[in-house]
Amino acid sequence: MIIVAGCGIHNEGCDDSHHNGIHRFYLEEGARVKYVEKHLGAGDGEGKKILNPVTEVTLGQNASMNMETTQIKGVDSTVRTTEGSLAKGSSLVVTEKILTHGSQYAETRFKVDLDGPGSSVHVTSRSVATQDSVQKFISEVNGNTECFGHVECDAIIKENGRVIATPAITANSVDANLIHEAAIGKIAGSQIIKLRTLGLTEQEAEEEIINGFLK
Repeated sequence: MIIVAGCGIHNEGCDDSHHNGIHRFYLEEGARVKYVEKHLGAGDGEGKKILNPVTEVTLGQNASMNMETTQIKGVDSTVRTTEGSLAKGSSLVVTEKILTHGSQYAETRFKVDLDGPGSSVHVTSRSVATQDSVQKFISEVNGNTECFGHVECDAIIKENGRVIATPAITANSVDANLIHEAAIGKIAGSQIIKLRTLGLTEQEAEEEIINGFLK
């Protein structure tokens, strides 16, 4: 099953607009779901566009869920919370892509409890923070039995952009296998030079690199 959802705000006024929603998923034994969610902000008003979505996932035995979330510009402030509880043999894969600019703020929070033997979670965050925008990535994976967890945060910063990554893993069982990785930095000069030799301007080269990074 594939579920596609969109969280969006169109603001042409001077007051802030908010969109707060909760999505809850309960997957029974053996169920398989792909969930795609895109965040969008539009409108030329002076009021801020604020999105604070929450996703709660409860996976039964041998169930699996693949989540893809995307936020590319347009949203002034967002705090996205994802929580999961995994039973025996279940798996959760989460992939997020974020691009912020101006003075935008984006925060994502992941909390997953690996409660069943053989359960697994893979979290991949790819983000680009430009101009004066700020991003915060917080993840918490609790391995409570024989399980596998992998959290990866890769971010590119430009101008005065800031990224704060706080990955936390807790092994409450000797059989828990948990890994976290975080890498934050600017675009490598060698990548830009290589693309400029192909005829691209520096700005075009940066755009190509960012588009490929977030693809």
